Amino acid sequence: MDIRIKDLSVNELYQSSVLQQTRFWSLVKARQGIASRVFELSVRKSDGSLDKETLLLLHRRLSDDVSVAYVPYGPEILPEQEEEGILLEELSEGLRSHLPETCAFLRFDLKWESPWARDSDFFDPEGNWLGPPKKKSQELRINFATRNWNLRKANTNILPTNTIFLDLRKSEQTLMAEMRPKTRYNIRLAERKGVTVRVGGFDDLPIWNDLYSQTCRRNRLFHHRETHFKDLLGIDRSIFDSNTGVRFLIAQAEKTPLAAMFLVFSGKRATYLYGASASVKRNLMATYALQWRAIQEAKAAGCLEYDLFGVSPSADPSHPLYGLYRFKRGFGGELYHRMGCWDYPLDENDYESCAAAEMNSQGYHLR
Repeated sequence: MDIRIKDLSVNELYQSSVLQQTRFWSLVKARQGIASRVFELSVRKSDGSLDKETLLLLHRRLSDDVSVAYVPYGPEILPEQEEEGILLEELSEGLRSHLPETCAFLRFDLKWESPWARDSDFFDPEGNWLGPPKKKSQELRINFATRNWNLRKANTNILPTNTIFLDLRKSEQTLMAEMRPKTRYNIRLAERKGVTVRVGGFDDLPIWNDLYSQTCRRNRLFHHRETHFKDLLGIDRSIFDSNTGVRFLIAQAEKTPLAAMFLVFSGKRATYLYGASASVKRNLMATYALQWRAIQEAKAAGCLEYDLFGVSPSADPSHPLYGLYRFKRGFGGELYHRMGCWDYPLDENDYESCAAAEMNSQGYHLR
């Protein structure tokens, strides 16, 4: 495998359906003080075929002497499974000279499907996925045929590894028919109870902040700063094509906000990035009305798929994301299990220190 790497500017990023590999995302991260680097990759595979793409890399300084390079949901090139480790190794070594000497490691948050996601040995009798094998087995597999055996499974994942995709090429009638009966019922119940959904704007952020705070307290979630969401809505959409950017949706009844979400468009994909709901009047099923409106908005925008973005890997009541699994699974779609975060140390001592520190923290929040 032969990889050629060329420096580009952020403005030269190729259009992508992967939100975290777009110019829009780089500008959001810039507002949060995280610098972006863009590279053009030309990959000549072993079968002689040539793939070309751009790679968005986020670079963040952890201290005066140590920094980390993070690739969110990249690279997008899909190698054969037996060549995944080879590609990551050669890409990492190729990027080494483009990164500062302070960079301790490269972290790839891989969107590639887990090689165990379709292996019957990793499912229980009820059809629930049991997840990948232990870390050591994963590392043995991905490092096979690499020169340095240097790829490490990260101790934590940053972006969701398990999600549900809806096929928006289907009609609204088909999408509704493929939902679980209780989900269809709750969508119609919300309509009967007078729940409506509107598109919000920058002036509506106090509504979001209130709903989001309620959600975080109720579910004991990590609470992003208010500026995090201002950054999402503050990007000038006029510099992008019409199908890139954020739509802020608010569900309400009798003018009382009950739920809200950030729906993000990138290429032909829509992503349910953040959601929040009130702790009162939950019997009105506003979250169901909100999701159905999001699906309709995504179809109207010409999107072909909807990423529900983050669930437990299976119907396991003990998993902290089981509630999201149960809710989102009701809308139909297909489960997808990503490989998660993989590290390539560039400085072994600094990497070991970073890995130890990360075990005792909530991660670097580079997403």
